[in-house]
Amino acid sequence: MAAYDPEDVVQEIRKRASALGTKPIALIVTGVVLLYFVATSWFTVQPEETGIIQRFGAVDRTVGPGLHFKFPNGIEKVRMVPTARVLKEEFGFMTTSMEGGRTQYAANENPFKNVSLMLSGDLNVIDVQWIVQYRIEDPTNYLFKVRESRQAIRDTAEAVMRQVVGNRLGSDVLTVGRVAISVQVKEEMQKILTDYGTGVRLVTVELQDVTPPDPVKPAFNEVNEARQDRERTINQAQEKANQQIPRARGEAIQTVTEAEGYAVERVNRAEGEANRFKAILADYKKSPEVTRKRLYLEAMGSILPSAKALYIVDSEQQAMLPMLNMDSAQRTTPTAQPAATNPRSTQP
Repeated sequence: MAAYDPEDVVQEIRKRASALGTKPIALIVTGVVLLYFVATSWFTVQPEETGIIQRFGAVDRTVGPGLHFKFPNGIEKVRMVPTARVLKEEFGFMTTSMEGGRTQYAANENPFKNVSLMLSGDLNVIDVQWIVQYRIEDPTNYLFKVRESRQAIRDTAEAVMRQVVGNRLGSDVLTVGRVAISVQVKEEMQKILTDYGTGVRLVTVELQDVTPPDPVKPAFNEVNEARQDRERTINQAQEKANQQIPRARGEAIQTVTEAEGYAVERVNRAEGEANRFKAILADYKKSPEVTRKRLYLEAMGSILPSAKALYIVDSEQQAMLPMLNMDSAQRTTPTAQPAATNPRSTQP
């Protein structure tokens, strides 16, 4: 196969061009220029975007959603910035989609571990995974104020998170300090990004998963279970104390109240007995014989109703002689007897 000579090819092209003439070539060139002008002069901005138009490299204007016109490429260029969208940066893991719309998190690869492993204030290694969500408020600053704005956001987030975690105890980071850490990281990140002029406004900083490294997870779980057992025991003891202490206080108050009532009763009864004795003494001084007899009768009146039988004991008598049967159940009712024949005496 013979090789083509470049000079022969050029000569052939010149012959064909001279055969066509200059007018058709001018028409072709003009059509190409017009097609390029139309194709690069009209553009569409999506609803969630803002268009930044650069004229000879300098920012000329910004345009909102819709169809717009500009000078063709080479004179003006447009760059789209998603200003109405919430953007997200993930640290320590990566979200990947699976079939069926399910979400899978890849977090065990070495590049992720290099970001997520941190040293706490008490020299404990902690695996921290978090996300940063933000909006672009000033697209011009986002594109031109800072070189590689997205990487600047990631570097700032990692630096601030390491600083905040390094100033806290490991147990605090793993348990109750997660919300406080998120708030502090967001505030410090926003201050740094504003000073840099990135044109970014943070929406949220959220810790996804905070765990100890894999080699020490079993030991950490045992410590955590022991702490939970301690808290449960303390809560049970506190519950028991809350039940027993009010009950004991109530019983103590009841005992004191009963004792006070009994004391008042005894004092009042003693005072009544003393007043009664004084009254009897006064009557006794006025008429001793009458008072003595009255007291004897009152005493017998209170004793005899409770006695079942009355006996008179004589030292010379062989057996006791019942004088009066006091038992009402054994007492018999006397019956009337007929009159005796002896007119001088009657027998009941």
